[in-house]
Amino acid sequence: MTVDIQALLYLIAAAAFIIGLKRLSGPRTARSGNRIAAIGMLIAIVVTLIDQQVEWQWIAVGVIVGSAIGALLALRVKMTEMPQLVAAFNGFGGLASALVAGAEFINQAPTLSTETVVAVILSVLVGAVTFTGSFVAYAKLQGIMTGAPVTYKGQQIVNILIVLSLIGLAIWTGIGQVPFPFWLGGAIALVLGILYVIPIGGADMPVVIALLNSFSGIAAAMTGFVISNSALIIGGALVGASGVILTRMMCVAMNRSLANVLFGAFGSADSTGSAGPASDSGKTARSTTADDVAIALGYARQVVVVPGYGLAVAQAQHAMRELANRLEARGVKVSYGIHPVAGRMPGHMNVLLAEADVPYDALLDLDAANSLLERTDVVLVVGANDVVNPSARDDSTSPIYGMPILNVDHATTVVVIKRSLSAGFAGLDNPLFYMPGTSMLFADAKKALTDLERALADV
Repeated sequence: MTVDIQALLYLIAAAAFIIGLKRLSGPRTARSGNRIAAIGMLIAIVVTLIDQQVEWQWIAVGVIVGSAIGALLALRVKMTEMPQLVAAFNGFGGLASALVAGAEFINQAPTLSTETVVAVILSVLVGAVTFTGSFVAYAKLQGIMTGAPVTYKGQQIVNILIVLSLIGLAIWTGIGQVPFPFWLGGAIALVLGILYVIPIGGADMPVVIALLNSFSGIAAAMTGFVISNSALIIGGALVGASGVILTRMMCVAMNRSLANVLFGAFGSADSTGSAGPASDSGKTARSTTADDVAIALGYARQVVVVPGYGLAVAQAQHAMRELANRLEARGVKVSYGIHPVAGRMPGHMNVLLAEADVPYDALLDLDAANSLLERTDVVLVVGANDVVNPSARDDSTSPIYGMPILNVDHATTVVVIKRSLSAGFAGLDNPLFYMPGTSMLFADAKKALTDLERALADV
């Protein structure tokens, strides 16, 4: 393959990445964007294999095994486990970049140029941090380890000393291109990835996932510089940049700085609790029944649904859609208020509702939903907690004060479907549950929505 043809095909692949990424920004075009980006990646892989004249037998084995694993995951992974899967993808991406760059260092040191050595060091260090950090995030999300912040005395000092040691080892590696500081730095970076994620609580997991996704892209771009592959540089840079933008958006959605997310040790693991209306707050929440809620819904003109992680856990998106269909058949307009950090990963609720064929036009962002809520007859909060907590707006002493929320308490009637009065990922009690206009329907989300749909038939 000539250099000109290779460059042209890489350019086509890069254009496919950019177009695909652009189309991923909207729910209507996301699927086609994913396909376009996948085609671009296929082009880049085939061109690279031809250019490097690799042995196709081993590549074929890898493709078959990888495709089988991917197909199995696509069929078996539940929507509630999608954040864990994304975290694992980030981790493996970082590890792959680190291994490729490390292999290049083994093969060519000490003859590498200064620029290449810098790229190798950055790829290995960032890739190692991404690998272990992502799997700590996976363990927290999966419940293998506590989702609460894990802290200890002098934690920040230890982290600073580790970072300084990595800088020193990187300089040593760059000057002498010797194996010892290189591998020691990689090992310490693995430890840093663990220490970087353990103090982050469950409420901040969307930000962590977005940031680690960015890290995996940066590591890939650095590896592209190491092996002089323009497609990898462009693809990694796009992932890195989009991850940074998404991280920033998540921080803005919580009105918190990235430093506060990383070092604030904020959030709690307890988001379930036992079923029932018991609460440690001493306040009284008004319990209701499916029949009473069905009457309120049946005679409403405007209903806004606010989905949360409880909807995902119960896999209740299809039951929600069936209830909405019955309401719309009665002339009730149903919309969905989506908070940017609802669930455990960016866009979690959008994907969940799209799976149930909820119309894209019915999905409202934070500002649009808040404009509508003041004119809404009934708000149905399904498994959401922190994103509808009025303390973020009204209580200056609250840890989440200033975080933009969905102002569901501005609606005429609020119905909260929840298994108990337990705190959300932030570990905070929610005053919404005890307000005069709020009724609590204590049940699993799927059962509650199914009961509402049946009761509505008799209204």
